[in-house]
Amino acid sequence: MAASRRDRPEPAGIIARYAELLPLTERTPRITLNEGGTPLIRSANIGPELELDLHFKFEGLNPTGSFKDRGMVMAVARALEDGSKTVICASTGNTSASAAAYAGRFGLRAIVVIPEGKIAPSKLVQAQVYGARVVALDANFDRALEVVRELCRQFPVTLVNSLNPDRIEGQKTAAFEVVDDLGDSPEMLFIPVGNAGNITAYWRGFKEYLAAGRAARLPQMVGAQAEGAAPIVRGQPVADPKTVASAIRIGNPASWETATSARDESGGAIEAVTDGEILAAQRLLASREGIFAEPASSASVALLIKMAHARRLPSGTQVVCVLTGSGLKDPAALEAHLLPPLRLEADARAVAKALKL
Repeated sequence: MAASRRDRPEPAGIIARYAELLPLTERTPRITLNEGGTPLIRSANIGPELELDLHFKFEGLNPTGSFKDRGMVMAVARALEDGSKTVICASTGNTSASAAAYAGRFGLRAIVVIPEGKIAPSKLVQAQVYGARVVALDANFDRALEVVRELCRQFPVTLVNSLNPDRIEGQKTAAFEVVDDLGDSPEMLFIPVGNAGNITAYWRGFKEYLAAGRAARLPQMVGAQAEGAAPIVRGQPVADPKTVASAIRIGNPASWETATSARDESGGAIEAVTDGEILAAQRLLASREGIFAEPASSASVALLIKMAHARRLPSGTQVVCVLTGSGLKDPAALEAHLLPPLRLEADARAVAKALKL
């Protein structure tokens, strides 16, 4: 008996699964590390407490632990198609890890330019172990990106930051998956905003699914920036962005205009949350939902909670919060806020007494 459609596995990777909606040619290699297909997890506790129909799109289960893999597979596929030998990016961490992994897998050289001291150690290790050549600059991310763009103008290397349009094309597939899982677009989508490529990509994905007749509505797009790195909220670049959420520690987003277009066209908002609110949301996600997301991811949940407590969200609203990366990307961000282990003698009675069993 032939397997039903439900029994058949989805094609591996976003290029195979969404080929008809991606700008591919016959020469584009169909590469993959099995990115995409991440779960949409229904909230068991936070949503009901806020009286919302809440889901989490957990992108931390991509191959290198973040949403960047969706765009990177497209950028690297097109680099291979064009005969490029080297890819390069500026990064606060996740892009570097993703670029290095895909370059290593498919035989390209990867160069990663980072702002020294402003990248989570775990992400730096990822890029290095995948084989990238890492260059640390005494500068912030925005200056590092300027340097990388200048190198791409002068030398035969391929830029794989979100300025590369193929990155946005790959990242839009997350919106496709949200609709596929829910049966339609949610009423609202909350998403962290750093360099602003991801909110741009999701909005494009939702609009394309609507145009293709695969969705009946568009969501309101709500972006979350960290208070110390909130140029879009302030309406001007931030020269020295500061936040515990290193992945969104960006003072002059490359996709600023398309992010504000997504906000305005959808009737949404881009607002700021404090580092304290971000870390509180991160701990709440882990302790109440069993999901360990990195600080930048938790900004979306922090803003959701803030708006819900201010009674800005109608009861029963269907909401998706995008969690962009795994908490294992930056565990050090939480260490100072956690209780140390109990140190006890190796005796069952002593343990039971301390724990009041």
